[in-house]
Amino acid sequence: MIEIKVPELGESITEGTISAWIKKEGDAVTQGDVIAEIETDKVNLEISADADGVLAKLLKEEGTNVEIGEVIATLDPSGAAATQKPAESDHDSEAQSPETAASQKSDKQSPEQSADAETQKTDKQSKRRIEATPAARKLAREKGKSLEEIQPSDPMGRVRPIDLQNDSRIMQNAPSPEVSYWDDGDSKEERVRMTRRRQTIAKRLVEAQQTAAMLTTFNEIDMSAVMNLRKRRKDIFADEHGVKLGFMSFFTKAVVGALKAFPLLNAEIDNDEIIMKKYYDIGIAVAAKEGLVVPVVRDADRLSFAGIEKEIDRLAKKAVSNELKLSDLKGGSFTITNGGVFGSLLSTPILNAPQVGILGMHSIQMRPIAIDEERMENRPMMYVALSYDHRIVDGKEAVQFLVRIKNLLEDPETLLLEG
Repeated sequence: MIEIKVPELGESITEGTISAWIKKEGDAVTQGDVIAEIETDKVNLEISADADGVLAKLLKEEGTNVEIGEVIATLDPSGAAATQKPAESDHDSEAQSPETAASQKSDKQSPEQSADAETQKTDKQSKRRIEATPAARKLAREKGKSLEEIQPSDPMGRVRPIDLQNDSRIMQNAPSPEVSYWDDGDSKEERVRMTRRRQTIAKRLVEAQQTAAMLTTFNEIDMSAVMNLRKRRKDIFADEHGVKLGFMSFFTKAVVGALKAFPLLNAEIDNDEIIMKKYYDIGIAVAAKEGLVVPVVRDADRLSFAGIEKEIDRLAKKAVSNELKLSDLKGGSFTITNGGVFGSLLSTPILNAPQVGILGMHSIQMRPIAIDEERMENRPMMYVALSYDHRIVDGKEAVQFLVRIKNLLEDPETLLLEG
């Protein structure tokens, strides 16, 4: 018997949850077949068979928490699939070799039966070659659809959640939501287990508030200059770079400039020491279906506006389709979160520990602004919030940091001078 164990899940991840068994006991598998999916607090991973054989025993049920190296199933490399018919009961049949039995069985089949058997064999092999992301497999099970029915948009042929969402048969037959908090039955409540990612988000947010001396300072930014610049350059920018010129590249550049001026916002606390980071890996908070994730734009100070926009677009698409890898999420020296896309006017973002600073963006609204003692103008204004760890960042630095971002965005040409 071959033991199937939980593999290394990535940096700082010691356990996960079996979210689904793709194969069942008695199923024949070939090397590389996906056997199970494991949900961690960051990403979903697939466990594949290391050899050909039959899945002899499932040792863990779906929803069970498992640790790295723990045995979750056994594989019999010499076993036969559970669906195989038992051997003939007479002694002559039992004495036959596999080769002889197979030859006799083939001789007894008609040409039509042989063709059907060959077709079934080809279909079975074709099904084994279907590749799909864990999220796509999960969605297919929820919708009761076979992955073989879905036409992948991926040039490599891998089925993704968006392919199932775009499938008209699924949209027409989509069931009601899994969780109903109010119905016409006797029960008005339903107890639903939190996903591992949601559990981790809850734990980390509480830890951040309990561990850090978190304070928030606010300011507002006149977005006129950025919006005028985008209006003038957006078409040329899209034609040249194949990506839209959004607000995030401006804010990312402004954050990098402010971090260079106030390096303690780009630091981390380790016991009684401060780790000063000499790189600018900016986390961009993304609201995915299973919860908030913060993929990281690496070396943002070295990227152009187009480079930042392309990287954010790539990471956001992976987040929505649940295809982020651990390498996309780990690290990060500072985080930007944009509640404005959901209509938030003002909020207090919570630190993404162990980072000591996070910038919150909000909705842009036209508001009357005093230009001088006599004039008022309607300007597109955005409230911004900086939450920071007061243990190493003083109020003066935090306020000046946010003012620096304000000044850079209200005169965006200076962002070019910031590198």
